Amino acid sequence: MRVALFGASGMVGQGVLRACLQDGEVEEVVLVARTPLKARHPKIREVLHTDFTDFGAIQGELEGLDACFFCLGVSSAGRDEEEYTRITYDFTLAAARAVSVNNPALTFAYVSGEGTDSTESGRSMWARVKGRTENALLAMPFHAYLFRPGYIQPRHGAVSKTSAYRLMYRLTSWLYPVVRRLAPRHVTTTEHLGRAMIAVVALQGSGPSVLHSPEINRLGAV
Repeated sequence: MRVALFGASGMVGQGVLRACLQDGEVEEVVLVARTPLKARHPKIREVLHTDFTDFGAIQGELEGLDACFFCLGVSSAGRDEEEYTRITYDFTLAAARAVSVNNPALTFAYVSGEGTDSTESGRSMWARVKGRTENALLAMPFHAYLFRPGYIQPRHGAVSKTSAYRLMYRLTSWLYPVVRRLAPRHVTTTEHLGRAMIAVVALQGSGPSVLHSPEINRLGAV
């Protein structure tokens, strides 16, 4: 299996990359990034690209793929709708269009979020934009799986790029077993998320397109 991974430097992307490197079915991971990453492994092929609204210059690097794991994303805090849409919608759709060329059986796994508004009409800006992105992906010519995790516990050294999130995880990590017991339907881990993304490739479009934490944990269980 050959996969492209966007957002490998983020907390979720780190978990997905680790799962790919440990999985015997994954032969190659094409990391698409703006700057070189520290990850080194025989399975990794790094492709550097700066314009995430147009991937035409690296189109040839994105052929022969079985899957694309899109983990790139930002918090909506401090961003207006135009900026958040550019990163959340425009970047995602540009990547989706690029990887769909000459990869007719592709699976596209997108990290969305619990509370996403698929009607695109709610009051929450981030939820509307995420919903619009999900709907656009579902209309594209590949097998789309939309991951809507709630609270994500980082595992195996995965670290958020956002300083506020890093502090939050550092202060609340001891609470995770309690939260998992009290609200199991709303929690998952970077480990389960990574393994679940790999698992949906074998589904070839069957099963539900929208996966919440319970489905993610089931697919990502050892």
